[in-house]
Amino acid sequence: MYAIILAGGSGSRLWPLSRELYPKQLLKINTDKSLLEMTYLRLLKMIDEKNILSITNTKHFGDVKTQLSSIAHNPILLSEPAQKNTAPAISVSVKYLLDKGKDDTVLVVPSDHIIKDDKCFADAVYNAQKLAEEGYIVTFGIKPQGPETGYGYIKSSKKLKDFGLKVDEFKEKPDLKTAQKYVKSGNYYWNAGIFMFKASVFMEALKQHAKDIYDTLQEFDFTKNDNIEFTKFDKMPAISVDYAIMEKAKNIVNVPLDCGWSDLGSWDAIYEINKKDKDGNVKIGTTQVQECKNSFVYSSNRLVAGVGLEDIILVETSDAILACKRDKTQDVKKVFDKLKEIKDETHLVHTTVYRPWGYYTVLNQGKGYLTKMICVSAHGQLSLQSHNFRSEHWVVLSGTARVTLDNKNYILKPGSSIDIPVKVKHSLGNPYEEELKIIEVQKGDKLVEEDIIRYKDIYGRVKA
Repeated sequence: MYAIILAGGSGSRLWPLSRELYPKQLLKINTDKSLLEMTYLRLLKMIDEKNILSITNTKHFGDVKTQLSSIAHNPILLSEPAQKNTAPAISVSVKYLLDKGKDDTVLVVPSDHIIKDDKCFADAVYNAQKLAEEGYIVTFGIKPQGPETGYGYIKSSKKLKDFGLKVDEFKEKPDLKTAQKYVKSGNYYWNAGIFMFKASVFMEALKQHAKDIYDTLQEFDFTKNDNIEFTKFDKMPAISVDYAIMEKAKNIVNVPLDCGWSDLGSWDAIYEINKKDKDGNVKIGTTQVQECKNSFVYSSNRLVAGVGLEDIILVETSDAILACKRDKTQDVKKVFDKLKEIKDETHLVHTTVYRPWGYYTVLNQGKGYLTKMICVSAHGQLSLQSHNFRSEHWVVLSGTARVTLDNKNYILKPGSSIDIPVKVKHSLGNPYEEELKIIEVQKGDKLVEEDIIRYKDIYGRVKA
């Protein structure tokens, strides 16, 4: 058995905690593992790591690789050069497996779901594998816990084999009245976006129902390298696998799943899975609530206090605060989309960004300049890099810095400073036990994180 983890995402529904450059699957929400890490660990109970393939987009590649490398010795990771939805992502991953000679059953899972009962999930997967080996394309339908309007539905009424149901049709996200009707009938399941099939069977389905994707795939040859070329990948339509294949193919079967599943697709879903106090409140971080009921209060930095709140979501980060009614959390995406439209940076990235070597916090930004506080953990090391558009000036606040600049090494103590010219190779390291903190002042016409050319990196962020 092989597995494909879909590790893309836009970070829109759990804003302001998730951002476009740090989406939901990378978050650690009241746990010591991210959703991506928990997904990978769940699969490791069933599948060898050499048979687990993850695919993400280019802008998340470094963070995804860093997290997976903390679990696996050599995680297999493909990088999409553009976001094209699930059909192209799954299709190019299947082509990769086939080019490597792997025409086996393939389990496809999103990276940002939570499953409470791993054994129940594994049992359903093994049952689905039997159906996949017979030539079926399996979708996993979640037994509804209530009339949810945020999910698509699968209608399945007729039993097929001992553990599968024939799929009658797929339904779009319904309104509340329709969702209540679906749940009452007992013939509808939530569409979890989890699938299983034999690689060659899926490829044949593409040939029949999504020939534009199938034809483009023939231009890829993963026997030579693992790169997904932009000019080829960009030819594919941006379409979900549900529209491209699942709603058209005749060999679709539903394996019901009842294992404590949630896609954590809204702040209300986060509220539902967390432990509540006697008044039904969920409190995470430094919070103080008085006379509040059935509310979710989250603090990432500062004290957040609430008085007289009921059925409220309140989320604080260093640069944004969200407050909304619990029944309006699906509309958070509208806020995210508006911020993106007006080019507000709070949709894109946090002021504090975590990296494998530590973190940085943006202190101030204006035309032609940007100031950061950089904290490097003990024995942390930034990559050997250069910048095409900016110069930098570093001042050590605390700890001791080892700086490599143009093939020369410097040791800097608190109060010392150094200039990093444009296009000069440089690196910052902390080989000591004490945490290192520096102030970085960037100057230039283009001050973006993408202006980093890496040459060496101990965290594997340089492609071979």
